[in-house]
Amino acid sequence: MGDKAHAHPGAAGRATAADHPASVRNVVLVGHSGSGKTTLVEALALTAGAVNRAGRVEDGGTVSDYDEIEHRQQRSVQLSLVPVDWDGYKINILDTPGYADFVGELRAGLRAADAALFVVSASDGVDGSTRMVWEECAAVGMPRAIVVTHLESARADFEEMTRICAEAFGGDDPDAVLPLYLPLRGPEAPDGHAPVTGLIGLLTQRLFDYASGERKEAEPGPQQRQLIEDARNRLIEGIIAESEDETLMERYLGGEEIDLKTLVQDLERAVARGTFFPVLAAAPAAEGARQGLGTVELLELVTGGFPTPLERPAPSVTTPDGTARAVEACDPDGPLLAEVVKTASDPYVGRVSLVRVFSGTLRPDATVHVSGHGLTDRGHEDHDVDERIGTLSAPFGKQQRALTHCIAGDLASVAKLNRAETGDTLSAKDDPLLMKPWRMPDPLLPLAIEAHSKADEDKLSQGLGRLVAEDPTMRLEQNPATHQVVLWCLGEAHADVALERLRNRYGVQVDVVPHKVSLRETFAGTSSGRGRHVKQSGGHGQFAICEIEVEPLPNGSGIEFVDKVIGGAVPRQFIPSVEKGVRAQAAKGVAAGYPLIDVRVTLRDGKAHSVDSSDAAFQTAGALALREAAADARIHLLEPVAEVSVLVGDDYVGAVMSDLSGRRGRVVGTEQAGGGHTLVRAEVPEIEIGRYAVDLRSISHGTARFDRHYARHEPMPQQIAERIRERPADS
Repeated sequence: MGDKAHAHPGAAGRATAADHPASVRNVVLVGHSGSGKTTLVEALALTAGAVNRAGRVEDGGTVSDYDEIEHRQQRSVQLSLVPVDWDGYKINILDTPGYADFVGELRAGLRAADAALFVVSASDGVDGSTRMVWEECAAVGMPRAIVVTHLESARADFEEMTRICAEAFGGDDPDAVLPLYLPLRGPEAPDGHAPVTGLIGLLTQRLFDYASGERKEAEPGPQQRQLIEDARNRLIEGIIAESEDETLMERYLGGEEIDLKTLVQDLERAVARGTFFPVLAAAPAAEGARQGLGTVELLELVTGGFPTPLERPAPSVTTPDGTARAVEACDPDGPLLAEVVKTASDPYVGRVSLVRVFSGTLRPDATVHVSGHGLTDRGHEDHDVDERIGTLSAPFGKQQRALTHCIAGDLASVAKLNRAETGDTLSAKDDPLLMKPWRMPDPLLPLAIEAHSKADEDKLSQGLGRLVAEDPTMRLEQNPATHQVVLWCLGEAHADVALERLRNRYGVQVDVVPHKVSLRETFAGTSSGRGRHVKQSGGHGQFAICEIEVEPLPNGSGIEFVDKVIGGAVPRQFIPSVEKGVRAQAAKGVAAGYPLIDVRVTLRDGKAHSVDSSDAAFQTAGALALREAAADARIHLLEPVAEVSVLVGDDYVGAVMSDLSGRRGRVVGTEQAGGGHTLVRAEVPEIEIGRYAVDLRSISHGTARFDRHYARHEPMPQQIAERIRERPADS
């Protein structure tokens, strides 16, 4: 932040264990896919000395995972941690996926970090999902800065990109989003494009030249000073507007030259408070270079302008039984309080947990209490167990550096926590605590699967259990109505990764099958049926006759059985048998093979034989009577209807409502939700919204989200019902 010169990375490198929270910075990188986050992480690691110019780890001599294409692709869909040292600070850099399907990994990164770097591409701009994450950060006051990448693109325009960011992120105060540096372009190439070779510090008016591959400081010429004058004045005014010194603006407008140290201190305080959002530029290092453009400036911003873990408010904590507990914010000597922000399975070391420590100090071989609550609906069991910590390590790609401890405010990987899952709380075994879990999006894209073979069937349950333990945004359902195993995912890419992990990580081959919705049947009107089961053969015969009346009931009534037999025509001991037979047939269906619901079945009359009547005979007669009643009646095929709520930007409300109507939906209301968004409420048949999670993203350009809840079953249109009846219920 102070525009210091750095000619090394020799004094920096890969991070070790931190000894005080004030020396730790936790920063998460946010941005859409292709914005350059992972490349920026690599550039920062190179500048910090964690890897050398050949892509090799400085202290080990082995090839870094950053050179492995396969590992880069793996990291593109999951949260990864890269800890580095810079000027005596440990910086935990959390790289998050840019795909909307992996927003759970993004939320985990936001939970673990104390500040965010929003990475935007100079050639692509700001997408809707990035704006939504910015709003999430704003809601909790998280400090943020913006990094513009892809300056090497022929279409790159840093000034225009800064203006777009101010509009997208500035809200009512675009002057809260301003650049700290301006790019300096070199000589124009034959193609007419002038590459960015350096930066000019607006506050210090110093030039930082990266053309040689290392940052060199110089004095700007008169032409360059004139170039930055307007931007510098605007930046100073923006900083002063955020200053706690109310006399500063008056003095500045009066012509007083404000001291540079004062400006830098006010800037750092405003960034840490989350009220000012600096814009910086960055580009990866050229082949053989030691420092990427803007990386030193970014590392200075992180260490000088972003808050320490000490400044983060203490999380909401209770005991496992729900009693509120007060915990001092980030005290290494306080009670242990840590959270599993990511869970992964390693084929050699087993389960590995990425943990953020909020209080106390985590040490290898200690016994901790693991608490997990609130995600049973997604296949995560509630549990309170004691587990022994394995080794602690600082991850770097696939490598792990052993740590002696992990203090409050720091992050570490923990091996062999066999029961801990993402979102679980670690605490002292004699003082168990539970952190309130962070909000996870509901998975709304169903993926119905079946084991490919008998061998896969034996491994499927364990594989699915491990899969959902790693990913709390995935929900596992064993649907009792359709008898399907369903993985609920956030989108197609999320589903593809789940299948790939089952196949390659857990050795389970599965087949994807069409997802079924729970259809039902009911009577459209009153009907009667007679069930006659009379068989005479050698030995004991079978005799049972019953007469029933079936009438429809209101939605949600289930099946009601009424006995109105007069004069003992059906002996009392066989009336439950008739009911049992009726209910068994209702469960099988009477028209298309789907369960019958919402009817009253009244037993009116019947006949029995003193010798040949039996429980089994009257069960059969009851089933036959119901089938005969159905044969003479009009049967409605019922489909489940969901209440759908869509939160969408005002620009896309019309498209969303039109699409819902095309799905046989009924829009029941709209309301303004603030921030340029509208909440659209509708009732839509579930059979029409199987892929709505994918389609809505396309319709709204990633700016909308929805939730759905079962409302009721209601009759399906005749033409659709006929098509359903033509195929078996189990197809």
